[in-house]
Amino acid sequence: MTGWALSLFRREISLAVRVGGSAMVGVLFFLAVVTVIPFGVGPDLNLLARIGPAVLWIGALLATLLGLDRLFQADREDGALDLFLMSGRSLELLVLIKCLAHWMATGLPLVIAAPVLAIFLNLEPVAIGAVTLTLLVGTPALTLIGAVGASLTVSLRRGGLLLAVLVIPLAIPVLIFGVSSADAAIHDPVPFMTPFLILCALTLITAVIGPLASAAALRFSSD
Repeated sequence: MTGWALSLFRREISLAVRVGGSAMVGVLFFLAVVTVIPFGVGPDLNLLARIGPAVLWIGALLATLLGLDRLFQADREDGALDLFLMSGRSLELLVLIKCLAHWMATGLPLVIAAPVLAIFLNLEPVAIGAVTLTLLVGTPALTLIGAVGASLTVSLRRGGLLLAVLVIPLAIPVLIFGVSSADAAIHDPVPFMTPFLILCALTLITAVIGPLASAAALRFSSD
């Protein structure tokens, strides 16, 4: 990583921690989602264990949306985005660095918190390990998909709701294969690899397509 990219990454980490979707806010929201579910479905421990992976994934998806609307908006408001566009640097690399920093500040804490929160849902150790692994692989894809929505709504003052409407349908394939992988590990370890590898492929695809689409949207919004 070149010197300017490393400096940019450090700056983005600092901003991601301070602006809107800090690690503590995301984890607390994740905790709120997970703890509310048992009150809704009742004290059936077997039912909680069956739906546990889906609950954790839905909670991670919703927590990932926090702060995404500010991913590019702050740079656009203070003129940093225009300066970067005029500098001739790769806008796609900028998006990738911002997504990586945002994931490390907000997504990684969710992955770390998942094993603890899984205890509330009566998950077995194998299930906890499977869900944590799938979240580690899949949450970067959620961030990259969210970056596309954030770039499309960057010019809107209150684009948070529209961002959620845009991102959630695009994130459904990641959600499906993330939950399928965890369920497969619980019932039979053999078919675990098939949905898990598809989940890995989705993350790699979003790592390529996400920055390209986001950069194109940012260029369009600056015109």
